[in-house]
Amino acid sequence: MKQIISTKKAPDAIGPYNQATSFEKLIFTSGQIALDPETMEIVEGGVQEQSRQVMENLKAVLEEGNSSYENVLKTNCYLSDMDNFAAFNEIYGEYFGADTAPARATVAVKTLPKNVLVEVDAIAFKN
Repeated sequence: MKQIISTKKAPDAIGPYNQATSFEKLIFTSGQIALDPETMEIVEGGVQEQSRQVMENLKAVLEEGNSSYENVLKTNCYLSDMDNFAAFNEIYGEYFGADTAPARATVAVKTLPKNVLVEVDAIAFKN
């Protein structure tokens, strides 16, 4: 049976979905965007500031599900502009080391929720 994962340390869902669900030992997160969980406002700045907030939000959801970045198997990364790839990658690399980096897909999309610059979701396993 699936379980719902929810934490106040990450933004509330802005639609009919949950921050994450788990099934047996797997966690499936919803896409995290650059919302500050306290204010529910988009963080100020460019792609690096937004990327850092996204990664912190994702970290909070993973931790609530008894997991961590070390347990992430796959991420999907969405950028509003592929010209932001290097700047995003710099921040992303601070959260995943070479020996813990998951499989990943990165795509450019026309628009993201609330017109943010980046969104990331993950599949991980529980500790």
